[in-house]
Amino acid sequence: MRRSDREVTGFENLVAIMEKCDICRIALNDDGYPYILPLNFGIKTEGQTVELYFHGALNGTKYDLMRKDSRVSFEMDCGHRLVTQEDRGNCTMEYESVIGRGHMTILPDEEKLEALRILMAHYHQEEFPFNQAVMPQTAVFKLTVESMTGKARHCK
Repeated sequence: MRRSDREVTGFENLVAIMEKCDICRIALNDDGYPYILPLNFGIKTEGQTVELYFHGALNGTKYDLMRKDSRVSFEMDCGHRLVTQEDRGNCTMEYESVIGRGHMTILPDEEKLEALRILMAHYHQEEFPFNQAVMPQTAVFKLTVESMTGKARHCK
């Protein structure tokens, strides 16, 4: 990382940023080109392992690409604030971000309910009683994170 003064270190600090984010962008391999998707997500940690959960329709390009190559990269960011320094004719941006990579797995039906609960918990402080009748029409997939790095800029 070129700007080591902005590097976020420590597993707990990286997860704290991830928990503040509301969109995770995943990049799949599409014959040598990245295929990028912004997705809602849920996060689960166990020890030093992070799992990210996503959902979508039953069919589509992302599933075809995952089946061909389960390797993915991801990016999420939050805390954006434009900071202007009019006296210096300068502006910059505050932010926090995490990037990483891992492997994607399409979950079997028996694992969908728990994964969807994890996903819903990311957006609702209380348990949200979602309509489970939609589960047969919903695909759920998991990204097991293998490596990640974080970066932040907080102006004074």
